[in-house]
Amino acid sequence: MKRYSDIVGDGGSRILEQVAEQRARIADGLAGVRHLVAVGSGKGGVGKSTLTLHLASALRARGLRIAILDADFNGPSQARMAGVQGAVFVPGSHKVALPRTANGIGVFSMGSVIPESEALDFESAAHGESHTWRATREFALLGEILGSFEWGELDLLMFDLPPGAERTVQYADFLGPFDDAQGRPFDVALGGPRVSFLLVTIPSEVARGVVARSVAALSKGPNRLLGYVENMSGYYCRDCNAIKPLFDSSGGADLAIPCLGTVPFDPELARRCDRGISLADLPETPVGRALDHVAQQLLNSLESPLEPPR
Repeated sequence: MKRYSDIVGDGGSRILEQVAEQRARIADGLAGVRHLVAVGSGKGGVGKSTLTLHLASALRARGLRIAILDADFNGPSQARMAGVQGAVFVPGSHKVALPRTANGIGVFSMGSVIPESEALDFESAAHGESHTWRATREFALLGEILGSFEWGELDLLMFDLPPGAERTVQYADFLGPFDDAQGRPFDVALGGPRVSFLLVTIPSEVARGVVARSVAALSKGPNRLLGYVENMSGYYCRDCNAIKPLFDSSGGADLAIPCLGTVPFDPELARRCDRGISLADLPETPVGRALDHVAQQLLNSLESPLEPPR
């Protein structure tokens, strides 16, 4: 019987060759994307998905070409919020065309494929052992999506990540670098980073503590952290046109990365997200102005010179 220590390379399974082929397909599919931005947190319930869509809308209002990949396969929410639930995937010029919002943002979400009453399921060859390979299957699925859809010419492709500090690090490892058709690393081919991270927190010591763990975990590798956004920093009262307190923002862990802005909670925007209604009049509110500020800070951070690898 062979032991693990007896296996040389991939043990004749061609797995390394298959992985290389998949990563080349991904690099080819993303060749027209200027920036990859992963929006994560580590903490659930901080409004990360909502902020991703709102920020994408603010960037789109500036004329940028934007797409969102909802990487939370088990809890997808972008399809409902973007109004693409039940969207039919149709062939594009070369690959599968992306569903689009009313304002032209391309969106892939498992919420367009699987009804909200159902869960994504991966069959396991060994009963009760699906946990041993579920993450592998999820990242294989992510690779198929990246390589099979027409992302086209984009200024930003935004990844809406699932919660969990360890999941954020797994996505950092997966998302680069890729090799392009000429065998060059994807980050070199684009003249920029493989992926940049934007983290989201709320004015809560518990939330900031979890996000601080995500910062620490990402900082152990060659990952670029653009900064963080403090979401739900008060709520916007439309009756009195004022921002009122929502949390006791007395402090919390030092996140040690730049704050790109604070965004209040707006119940009207939450209602629109639930119904998949356009956010076209977003700039007319204090929340819209806050998001526009974050959008500008994000663009400034992306265009700033890259720090040397650690």
